[in-house]
Amino acid sequence: MRLLFVEDDPHLASAVIRNLEASGFAVDHAPTRADAEACTRAARYDVMVLDLGLPDGDGLELLRGLRNRRDPLPVIVLTARDAVADRVAGLEAGADDYLVKPFAHEELVARLRAVLRRPREDLGDAVRFANLTYQPSAGTFTVDDGRPLVLPRREHMLLATLMRRPGRVVTRGVLEEAIWDFAQEIESNALESHVSRLRRHLKEAGAAVEIRSIRGVGYLLRAATS
Repeated sequence: MRLLFVEDDPHLASAVIRNLEASGFAVDHAPTRADAEACTRAARYDVMVLDLGLPDGDGLELLRGLRNRRDPLPVIVLTARDAVADRVAGLEAGADDYLVKPFAHEELVARLRAVLRRPREDLGDAVRFANLTYQPSAGTFTVDDGRPLVLPRREHMLLATLMRRPGRVVTRGVLEEAIWDFAQEIESNALESHVSRLRRHLKEAGAAVEIRSIRGVGYLLRAATS
């Protein structure tokens, strides 16, 4: 799952990002409202964690802007504002949840997973292709009759992206955006290495799918041929 963390405190941001990445999220960090606006227009996220007291404006205005343009991106407000009126204002502006600082990392992750379990048009309940099933809200893969397919984080996000577009070519840029954040430098053969490892995991699990390389363009997920 790709997450946008909007927070201007660098020390808090560093600690939270480290914990979120350890919990399986790919995290982009936006320290200002302007940076967050640019991120939401440049990339597709599964969820946003939003501070309200930003150096260039109120996070609620960012949230209202998302909702005004009918962006359904789930948003959890994470702020020191703990008054009832503040919580009401955040929820009425379109937040899906509201968490007050200080907070426990385990609670933030639990709330993120709860928000991601809620039905959304772009996620749906399940994606099935051949004998492979992906549950976006739970972030799980199963093969055949429910055998779990557990993958390393980047292979997991790679397969999740391909499963949302089965039978269609997914460009390198889309795949790289899904599994690396903006700040990371990507080695020229990094994507190929992850695809190779994912192919091995799929074969070992008995998944009846294969990943085909489209030279110079990207990859597609298709049913395996005998």
